[in-house]
Amino acid sequence: MALTANQVAQFVEEGFVKLERAFPEDVGEQCRQEIWDAIGCDPYDRSTWSQPFIRIDGFGTPAFRAAANTPSLLEAFDQLVGSGRWIALTGLGTFPLRFPSTDAPLEAGWHVEAGFAGAQGEMRVDLRSRGRALLLLFLFSEVGSDDAPTQVRVGSHLDVPQFLKATGDDGVAWMTLCEEVVPASAGRPVELATGSLGDVYLCHPFLVHTGTAHRGHVPRFMAQPPLRSIEPLDLESPSPTPVERAVIIGRDR
Repeated sequence: MALTANQVAQFVEEGFVKLERAFPEDVGEQCRQEIWDAIGCDPYDRSTWSQPFIRIDGFGTPAFRAAANTPSLLEAFDQLVGSGRWIALTGLGTFPLRFPSTDAPLEAGWHVEAGFAGAQGEMRVDLRSRGRALLLLFLFSEVGSDDAPTQVRVGSHLDVPQFLKATGDDGVAWMTLCEEVVPASAGRPVELATGSLGDVYLCHPFLVHTGTAHRGHVPRFMAQPPLRSIEPLDLESPSPTPVERAVIIGRDR
């Protein structure tokens, strides 16, 4: 099912949209079992949940490929990024898995995602978002407000272009950009990326977001892969895509 015109407008204005039931429940349950098997924990024995945070790289098994390539997702990618302008997902990763804990959250802090590697291997971001078309959040568990939902700053993707428009194709170092855009977007409203198994958040590559602590009862299983772009954004196009429109709006404010 295609995104509605209102959903596309929301993506441009707010920086994200949730696609509910983007992949089937039975596929998601198979994926979740593969995650449990990979980390060596027992979903029915809390004594095996010995760490509050586990990161695993990714999976390319049939179940994960199926979850990543449903008709509704592929159509949404075309709507937001443009047909023929993104690289099909061959699996999913990485997985920042969070378990119930009273500790402060590990690997959490407001940031944007990097897009490409510079000449010295350092991660960088440029105005045309080279290398990254979208940030995707695939939910493989129920995620309520206490279950370590990702926090997003609504509309923060519109703040980022101002810090990139004078940097050229080389862009800026990822950490340097974060140090600038995080305080600049601090006044934005915050929304929680909650949902159910099978939901996927489609996020603008410049959206400012963070991980949070897990104060619930059920482990939070999520994948956060990039959707890679075939070519950088065309910010002079007479018919810009929704991803491009948002960058243009932020650049020209």
